[in-house]
Amino acid sequence: MHDLIQKLPKVELHSHLEGTIKPELFHEIAKRNNVTFDEKLFDEDGGYEWADFPSFLKAYDSVSSCLKNAKDYRDIMYEYLKDCASENAIYAETFISPDHAADCGINYNDLIKGCAKGIDDAEMDFGIIGRIIVTCVRHLGPQKGVDVAQTMVNSPHPYVVGFGMGGDENAFQLIEFAPAFNIAAKANYPCTVHAGEICGPESVWDAIEHLPVSRIGHGVRSAEDDKLLNILKERNIALEICPGSNLALSIYPSWESHPLKRIMSKGISVSLNSDDPPFFHTSVGQEYQGSADYLGFNIESLKSISVMAMESSFADPSTKSQLLNKIHNFN
Repeated sequence: MHDLIQKLPKVELHSHLEGTIKPELFHEIAKRNNVTFDEKLFDEDGGYEWADFPSFLKAYDSVSSCLKNAKDYRDIMYEYLKDCASENAIYAETFISPDHAADCGINYNDLIKGCAKGIDDAEMDFGIIGRIIVTCVRHLGPQKGVDVAQTMVNSPHPYVVGFGMGGDENAFQLIEFAPAFNIAAKANYPCTVHAGEICGPESVWDAIEHLPVSRIGHGVRSAEDDKLLNILKERNIALEICPGSNLALSIYPSWESHPLKRIMSKGISVSLNSDDPPFFHTSVGQEYQGSADYLGFNIESLKSISVMAMESSFADPSTKSQLLNKIHNFN
């Protein structure tokens, strides 16, 4: 079964590019850019040190601060896609944050140029297709969100396929971000938003009632509200589920207590994702393997997750159809 899972074509829709930087790559880029950092960023084993969601966000920002130019973004995109491809992921959408890049002195066009080069190089070397979802940061406020959406719409790139938002789920009400999301939606960019991770089902209701979203980042806490699960199914809103991340952040105590199975039993579209792999000691392959080991998913169930993920991806129709064929033909 392990070998079959390894070979299964996989799809990842929820990762934060700055959160995919492995400690080794961080050290390499920091050295190259003469960036000094607090040694407390690392634990005694050389991994990232954090204890809860606020300290995770702080560590994430510290790691992002090593980035200074387009080449840095090329390298982190390339390494991330290389890791995904090593586990037979055939398609990956990753969130990039122009606000994080701006804090490091990198403008939007250089950010995109670097990411696009990483995507091209990884496709040439490993055959994986990478795409970008531009995100604003919730705790930076609605006006910053509008700025990011407007910049994205004003500078289209074929690899930028959607718009989203991460950050602290407790900050602001989602209706305040409707202007930003509407800018993206009017320009035909599909949208996703983090909700129902740290906060309960009311956070997901807030998202689906006020924003033009076809996917929810995480959304696991929807399992606490049957009516909400029915609405997600009815509206065909997909959930980007990240069990390893949920366990690392103590949202659930164990794989066995995770609601993935229950959510799927309601006919809701899901994908399996790594979120911030080195921070949470996971990968897209480990998420598939964990679902088999702890939740009893067989290869057909995992294959159906790859199909659902590809169907709810923001890829163009021809890429979607080509990659769906690849998954369907796996046996």
